[in-house]
Amino acid sequence: MLKKRDLHECHSLYSLMTDPMVFPYVRYACQTYEEYLFVTKQLIAEEEQNTSISRTILNETGSPIGTIDLYHIVNRTGFLATWIGSPYFGKGYNQRAKESFLVELFLEHHIETVFIKIREQNIRSRKAIEKLPYVKLANEIYSDVYHTINRTEKIYDLYRVERVDFIGSSKEIQHEIAT
Repeated sequence: MLKKRDLHECHSLYSLMTDPMVFPYVRYACQTYEEYLFVTKQLIAEEEQNTSISRTILNETGSPIGTIDLYHIVNRTGFLATWIGSPYFGKGYNQRAKESFLVELFLEHHIETVFIKIREQNIRSRKAIEKLPYVKLANEIYSDVYHTINRTEKIYDLYRVERVDFIGSSKEIQHEIAT
């Protein structure tokens, strides 16, 4: 379901990303294919420097349908960014991708806290994230981070996933750790 990013999938991903249902919510809203290719090269380089982790989300047939990233990695924390192409909305890919990625982050990369900032008007993303039992609203508990992401005006709500909460709620991980 997830794979390391490579340049071969950029054309498919770019066409999904430019959909008006997706484009306003993408972190790197590239205006051209060449710009998207350049940004993908940068993400691959950042992963080599341990400042980000980026994966392509695949459907059952192995076709790229979106991306998931952890960026601004500092002191075992980072920010999560995900987008999925509109033909794949409402099919469970987002939740499965997040759970697979969080397993990798917490068990392989030893990340402790994952922050998720969601625009207040992005109802679809807010509803999806609030369904996950290990995600908590963090506007107050991480008020310094909340104020940093909303410097000029209140745009985002801040959510967090703590390693201990995720592992405690995941039967798959508990089984993996026990064996």
